[in-house]
Amino acid sequence: MAASLREPSYTSSASSCDTDDEGVRGTCEDASLCKRYAVSIGYWHDPYIQHFVRLSKERKAPEINRGYFARVHGVSQLIKAFLRKTECHCQILNLGAGMDTTFWKLKDEGLLPSKYFEVDFPMIVTRKLHNIKYKSFLSNPIIELHSEDTLQMDGHILDSKRYAIVGADLRDLAELEEKLKKCNMNTQLPTLLITECVLVYMTPEQSASLLKWAANSFETAMFINYEQVNMDDRFGQIMIENLRRRQCDLAGVEICKSLQSQKERLLSNGWETASAVDMMELYSRLPRAEVSRIESLEFLDEMELLEQLMQHYCLCWATKGGSELGLREITY
Repeated sequence: MAASLREPSYTSSASSCDTDDEGVRGTCEDASLCKRYAVSIGYWHDPYIQHFVRLSKERKAPEINRGYFARVHGVSQLIKAFLRKTECHCQILNLGAGMDTTFWKLKDEGLLPSKYFEVDFPMIVTRKLHNIKYKSFLSNPIIELHSEDTLQMDGHILDSKRYAIVGADLRDLAELEEKLKKCNMNTQLPTLLITECVLVYMTPEQSASLLKWAANSFETAMFINYEQVNMDDRFGQIMIENLRRRQCDLAGVEICKSLQSQKERLLSNGWETASAVDMMELYSRLPRAEVSRIESLEFLDEMELLEQLMQHYCLCWATKGGSELGLREITY
């Protein structure tokens, strides 16, 4: 794998926000550690996450593990529904992907899209690329799909035939689009865009711009968003205060008032359909056998705490075009 890694260098637009972004980048580490822990005790199968994240000595609470299980299951179900509708003749853009392993898992299942893109802060991308470069378990699946001799890779970007990872700031749409097009993003292909706990860290104006860009850039598209909801109550306020203490401000929290405000943001920024469920509702719809399996993994003392937590996160999805593919009919 002919490649070289450089130290990250931010564009001027990103560096002006660098201090503010530190807390946001920290949430990538938190989420990765939580997923790694949940996988280690059997909530779901992911042989790849151990190559990106160390196993924390700290035990995670059962309600946190069940929450992550519902999140991973819910997002995965919607991704697979889109892939089935398009017969994998599509592309996926995972925006704010962190240490996500979906590309490798989809390859194992024979469900890869035409091309899979990931975007995150340059600093996070540099770390991810370092792991990919030095761990053959991660690099080999990419190389197998790549017909040319070498992969294009430096500190902030990897481009191959079926997988690309790009260091960019999602608030700078001109830079984002330029970098994705350099990696052969095809605006004519049906496109799935995914954001998990990403939009809430942008101002409402910035997230609206990103959603509008996504709706305007692709004729046929679907958007999946996972983040906080029902944040106006006391539990929501405590969540906000806890994050603020860790220098992590939820700049877009006003959109997270309700499922209705979440759907309205999508519909007012160019999306034709919008659906949303809170994670407790989604949890109640999970296959019973799977729920019994994960609930037997560890004892949960207070169901009420799980319910409170799950009622403050939601899964939203929106579609645009694609009526001939049946995208509008995708439900959870």
